[in-house]
Amino acid sequence: GKTAIVEPDQKTEDYTNKKPPEWLYSDKDADYIKEISYRAENIEPKIAKPHQVDNVVDVGDVSGRSLDQVFIGSCTNGRYEDLETVSEVLGDREFSDGIRTIIVPASRDIYNRALQNGLLEQFSNAGAVVQAPSCGPCMGGSYGLLGDGEVGLATSNRNFKGREGSPKAKVYLSSPAVAAESAVYGEITDPRGGR
Repeated sequence: GKTAIVEPDQKTEDYTNKKPPEWLYSDKDADYIKEISYRAENIEPKIAKPHQVDNVVDVGDVSGRSLDQVFIGSCTNGRYEDLETVSEVLGDREFSDGIRTIIVPASRDIYNRALQNGLLEQFSNAGAVVQAPSCGPCMGGSYGLLGDGEVGLATSNRNFKGREGSPKAKVYLSSPAVAAESAVYGEITDPRGGR
């Protein structure tokens, strides 16, 4: 197994609820070989290429790659804030007719909030299939599975061979913003400037 869930007891809950987070800072008198500053808005969005999560490149390196499916959601990147990002990137446009766009909120609460605030209606009207909260295609479940030779883009956290269907399919991983823009064009696209 790659993970486990350990249910907290009351003592753990009490400790967590009353103890504020401790932020980590470097020592004020620390010596560095080199100090580098970045402006986050200047960092190009990243994408993980098949079939490893650490096979990461700038989105520009794979822009224009045709897609068969975009999967937004699951336990990672299915938070309400992620769905808001998708909504903002989408605007009044529609998802490409040439691909499948699947959106899976991470929980029932998130689903209901997105429903109440009109996000799910926006996604459905734009051509997406909105599914009930679940792992979705990420765990090789019952829908959204890729066939032989198909290419998918997902906001999930795994893209191992065969994870989302056929071992002959390819899955790229991206942020919700990259996924939303790519779903509009049917190909991997940088959301900062479209095509």
